[in-house]
Amino acid sequence: MQTNLADFIKHTREGEEADAILRACVHCGFCTATCPTYQLLGDELDGPRGRIYLIKQVLEGAPVTAKTQTHLDRCLTCRNCETTCPSGVKYGRLIDIGRKVVEERVQRPFAERMKRLVLKEGLPRKALFKTALRAGQVFRPLLSPAMQDKIPAMQGAGVWPSRQHARKMLVLEGCAQPAMAPNINAATARVLDALGVQLITAPKAGCCGALRHHLNDQEAALDDMRRNVDAWWPYIKDGAVEAIVMTASGCGVTVKEYGHLLAHDSAYAGRAQRISELTRDLSEVMPQFEEELAHRVSIRERVAYHPPCTLQHGQQIRGKVEGVLRAAGVDVVLCADSHLCCGSAGTYSLLQPELSLQLRDRKLASLADTGATTIVSANVGCTAHLQSGTDTPVRHWIELIDSALNK
Repeated sequence: MQTNLADFIKHTREGEEADAILRACVHCGFCTATCPTYQLLGDELDGPRGRIYLIKQVLEGAPVTAKTQTHLDRCLTCRNCETTCPSGVKYGRLIDIGRKVVEERVQRPFAERMKRLVLKEGLPRKALFKTALRAGQVFRPLLSPAMQDKIPAMQGAGVWPSRQHARKMLVLEGCAQPAMAPNINAATARVLDALGVQLITAPKAGCCGALRHHLNDQEAALDDMRRNVDAWWPYIKDGAVEAIVMTASGCGVTVKEYGHLLAHDSAYAGRAQRISELTRDLSEVMPQFEEELAHRVSIRERVAYHPPCTLQHGQQIRGKVEGVLRAAGVDVVLCADSHLCCGSAGTYSLLQPELSLQLRDRKLASLADTGATTIVSANVGCTAHLQSGTDTPVRHWIELIDSALNK
């Protein structure tokens, strides 16, 4: 695709990156076949190819309108199009750049600005989010059905193991997950403890930066990333830990990009790259234990696995969760169109509720068709979103392993 970037971005780092991405696109349209919003709306501008044209026009200096912003807002950033694209177009980075420029030039209505402000300032702050969530859980019966859908039931974490092991790994606690589903990291710690690995946390680490980044507050997101680099580095520089484990694939895809996102920061670039190299989704850690699991666990249950977009498209990891579950005796199945997004997509379910619920209900119908008695996933946003629309239990897949291994 030919480009002629406007002077305001032509010689900037983001401009050069966007120019290279745009030139890689051959506007073949393969991406539209796997775009969830294009499937729902049937509008070229609500598919990747159309959004790429919109971003190209913006970066070439065309007038920016609220309509442009709406079409970019509707993108889930699921990156399914990246998996489909034969030319390797890095659409996820392009839409981040495009959204940032549009956000600077189009003022949103006051109510929308306030909603986004609450999300980007409230969700990443673990203590504040936990307090707000607990209040919502207490008063849940008094809330509207739409609000009740957004508030998961209160969960316990169980016991965090205290044994010491020579093998150690860090885990990111994150911001929303400790309040919404505290058992996920605790279950991971118990499973790894049983397999001879000590899971530790860095108290000063917090939100991975994804929430603010995708709400177009990218400078604040970079500060979140720098804080995590500082928190983790003492454990990494002396080789005390062998990996940084991600139990939420939405966080993992972002932390794996720290090296790229902080490449321009000379004080952090080297350390950020090292952290990205050490970061592993839990599904990348567990396959080494499959043989031991096969001898110690036997879960005779039909389970439907929903692979999060951040895992299968963002990190390009497929088949590993299924392999671990099968080693544990699980009859694990994927539903039809398992490559499609469930509609959670970070804050998307709050900002685009109508589209989000359509995608959720489509996904749940496909999952129900598998005949599974349990649904598992690998990201807290997906599990909470899916659970809000079904009575079938929805869990993180490691909780299934934990319940069998630590009876």
